[in-house]
Amino acid sequence: MLMKHKRHPHRFQIFFSLLVSLTAANAFGLDLSGLSDEEKGLAIAVEADRRDVGFGDNVASMVMVLKNATGASSTRYLRVKTLEVDGDGDKSLSIFDKPADVKGTTMLTFSHGVKPDDQWLYLPAAKRVKRINSRNKSGPFMGSEFAFEDLSSQEVDKYQYRYLRDEVIDGKPTYVIERKPEYKFSGYTRQIVWLDQQEFFVVKTQYYDRKNALLKTLVASGYQQYLNKYWRADQMLMQNHVTKKSTLLTWSDYEFKTGLGNKDFNQNALKRVR
Repeated sequence: MLMKHKRHPHRFQIFFSLLVSLTAANAFGLDLSGLSDEEKGLAIAVEADRRDVGFGDNVASMVMVLKNATGASSTRYLRVKTLEVDGDGDKSLSIFDKPADVKGTTMLTFSHGVKPDDQWLYLPAAKRVKRINSRNKSGPFMGSEFAFEDLSSQEVDKYQYRYLRDEVIDGKPTYVIERKPEYKFSGYTRQIVWLDQQEFFVVKTQYYDRKNALLKTLVASGYQQYLNKYWRADQMLMQNHVTKKSTLLTWSDYEFKTGLGNKDFNQNALKRVR
């Protein structure tokens, strides 16, 4: 769920106008003076991406807690592998280890920019790989409040941007930007994103449905820095304001630059994962 920047020709003029702002980035944020709100929003997204380039690959453990409207909960345990791809979006592999009814279920994602993401789901009970329809990415992932499209890396070119305001959250200044999906089959009309002004990680995201009503809110917390550069949240809480359900993701055991390659992220890998 990271922002990644890939250039498209139709945005060349905007990127050119941002060069001064981006080279002026420092520990206190960006110099956004003289830019339109659209240029400011894009500059913030590009800088957030720049801060996360070069991690190569990582693996992590994740606990997923699903809670319904009455407070009843269920817990799932996963491993997640991610591969950074030069010139395209990240590749990721999510592997369910327990409980027994979901053990071995695995999702493979190839993230892209404006082009639809490629996603496949391996269901061990059926012993087959199912391709996720590119028009159905708004559906829930394994009964959680995260949609399939929420789980791909957030490429910069997936959205149009607009700066809204500065806002202080928990004593720290954030940039608040609006992003509208370029992908016509997205389940959202827009998202409002809060980014830390010093480190440019995402603090909060609000998701608006196709009727432009607030659907969900994601809050990320407990950020830690790895390799003296890359920030990752310990927890991500997604709350659905319509169903009153929630999903809490708790991350641990991060390892970077483990030697993963393309051979570890293909449809055959889905079946052989243990």
